[in-house]
Amino acid sequence: MALGDFLARLTGRKQEPEPAPTPRAPTNDDLLAALVRVEQLVADGAVPAVVASRVGRVVRVVRETIPRLGNLGGSAQAYSVMATATDYLPEAIGGYLRLPRQWADTRPVDRGKTSLMILIDQLDLLGATMDKVFDAVNRADAAALIAHGRFLQEKFGTGSTGGGLALGPTASTPPPDITGPLQPPPGRGEA
Repeated sequence: MALGDFLARLTGRKQEPEPAPTPRAPTNDDLLAALVRVEQLVADGAVPAVVASRVGRVVRVVRETIPRLGNLGGSAQAYSVMATATDYLPEAIGGYLRLPRQWADTRPVDRGKTSLMILIDQLDLLGATMDKVFDAVNRADAAALIAHGRFLQEKFGTGSTGGGLALGPTASTPPPDITGPLQPPPGRGEA
């Protein structure tokens, strides 16, 4: 008998139940492994080419996004990427694969659409959503690059107090004319 049980019996109180363990967030390796499992589901002609190409698109974008998930923090977008790899994509493919092929591809099941058409719609939605997330995660880095470029231009550009060092041709310092014969810079004539 544990001490907590003994004290609970002694005092007449019920022992507090142990809190359920919280599942850990999937690692990048977990997400990549989930994508490999999805690719195995659609391998060897298990699905029509139109499905395989859409799955390939979603997998590619998610795979490119995974290394950058840290840039999204704990956002809904980061969750969408993780859930797409581990739940949304495998469930969509699995649901389709559980149906007999001929029936899934020819029988309307919802508003005149076959299971194949519904799967294609779901894959297109996942693909478009993952494209938006990938754009968002890259825009953050692009914005940082732009801001850094502006800082450098202010620091070293012609209008700065940083000594007038320009980082390439500007409106006030056009590129040199390289069409004529090469001339030594002024003050550095041949000896």
